[in-house]
Amino acid sequence: MTFNDPGTQYAQKVVNGEILAGKKVIKACKRHLKDLERIDDDSFNYVYLPDRASIAVKFMEILPDISTGKPVKLAQFQLFIVYSLFGWYRKDNTSLRRFNKALISMARKNGKSALISGIAIFEFLAGKYPLQNRQIYCTAQSREQASIVFNMVVQRLDGLLAQSEAIRKSVRKVRNEINHNPSYSVLKPLSKDTGNVNGLAPTLSILDEYGASSTNEMMEVLESGTILQPNALTLIISTAYFDLNAPMYVQEYKHVEKILDGKIEQDNYFALIYEQDDEEEIHNKEMWIKSNPLLEVESLRDTLLRNLKDKLQEAIEKNDLLGTIVKNFNMWKQGAENSFLPAKEWQACETDPYNKYGRDVYLGLDLSRTDDLTALYEIYPIDNEKFWIDGHSFVATVGGLEAKSKRDKIDYELLIERGYATKTDLKSGFINITQVVHYAARLITEYNLNVQAFCYDSWHIANFISEWEKHYPDLDVPFIEVPQNYKFLSEPIKLFRMGVYERKILHSNNPLLNIAINNAVIKYDNNRNMMLDKQKNREKIDPIVATITGFAEARNYEYQGMDIKQIEAYILSDDFGF
Repeated sequence: MTFNDPGTQYAQKVVNGEILAGKKVIKACKRHLKDLERIDDDSFNYVYLPDRASIAVKFMEILPDISTGKPVKLAQFQLFIVYSLFGWYRKDNTSLRRFNKALISMARKNGKSALISGIAIFEFLAGKYPLQNRQIYCTAQSREQASIVFNMVVQRLDGLLAQSEAIRKSVRKVRNEINHNPSYSVLKPLSKDTGNVNGLAPTLSILDEYGASSTNEMMEVLESGTILQPNALTLIISTAYFDLNAPMYVQEYKHVEKILDGKIEQDNYFALIYEQDDEEEIHNKEMWIKSNPLLEVESLRDTLLRNLKDKLQEAIEKNDLLGTIVKNFNMWKQGAENSFLPAKEWQACETDPYNKYGRDVYLGLDLSRTDDLTALYEIYPIDNEKFWIDGHSFVATVGGLEAKSKRDKIDYELLIERGYATKTDLKSGFINITQVVHYAARLITEYNLNVQAFCYDSWHIANFISEWEKHYPDLDVPFIEVPQNYKFLSEPIKLFRMGVYERKILHSNNPLLNIAINNAVIKYDNNRNMMLDKQKNREKIDPIVATITGFAEARNYEYQGMDIKQIEAYILSDDFGF
């Protein structure tokens, strides 16, 4: 079956290079074209009906622009979005859309608000399933942000009502709510400031600038409300932000990367991310269309190019490129000026887990306050000057685990379930030092580890060592204090960072260590010696503090290769094979 609709034409132009695009956009377009080839396959559950999408396009193209009051044609990339969302349906019931969730990301000022306001108005007035009681919500982190799309909806809708008496009679606006009387449908803004938002049953949920959200509470409320809605759509649309621990980045962006890479299959999730592939591209205006797709529109190109050029030049002269890279070129970056490590470099060091059994190891312990996290991390020499990092955290539950998860914006329950952390077993909720001691001892004995040094900060260590000697007097390990000051830690921190850049520090994507890396901030003394700043995000950087504590000794390791005992242990382990 051959398709020649505007959405498919755009995908073909991107794939054949006629329209310059970034890697993720190319993958999204290839996905569309590949799925078209699969339609006749019995194992493929979806059908493409572009004529239906053309109805949505025609409707949106009669809506007035908020600046000129005149209708505006959709750009090619906008057509691709609309044809994807309104053209794909389920084979078993062609009333039901294929994509129930979508993530769309692009740089600022590329027409995203105009696009999603058009989608919202179309669903509000012309949605067919359900015919009645459609609930459309424009949501955001703040009331002000949620009102941006809603106000654009109101303004464009007012222009449409002025042209049609029939539509004007069917629509009523009361405060911050618009009602469509014939279908009993509603369109309104929501934010975390709105109050109780439980009990909703959204048919279209728009999460505007979701990258600014520090929690996924609104997403969970909206998605839980769609359980009995067979044709619901959750639409996430946002630029990049400065918080690499934000739910949009950690949960959604990383998830759709795997979808686009073909690592996981989720046919109901549409993803389109316009971003620069490399930071160096910001100095080549021909590449800017990768993050600014509106540059394809000839009438807007010169203005957008000129404004981008001026913004970039000013940022260069002020030596303040971060905001421009993130907002104008849509690249996620760590927001702190003195961030410990760029996320891109740390992610590049991810590898499969190594076999621990029989290996030399350095252990780093960071004992927290009794109501925070405690971290025990392992540094394994795996090759000449190469190390692999693994570890575990212990979570206090003072005030309740759910409350702590909300306060720290970390899903501790999930991390405990997946084995990255252990919940304290004390009724008080405080960290149980004995529990940490038992875990460390089991780790050493079960994996037959040769502990080169058990490194610690002197803070509260007396209790730990006394418990160790009480329970494991025959388990002889060398405990070594690593003072937490500039003199002792500056050089290990520098070498650790250099090791990451040189891909000599490897890890297996431990989420708590990732969070700690993203949160870690460097501070300097008068001689430019460096330390991790424990005063910032104290409870969220324990894993990297423990790692650096252990690395302070591990950096001096002289690699000799495996001895005969280690070789025998490896051959007998589950990891050995041909």
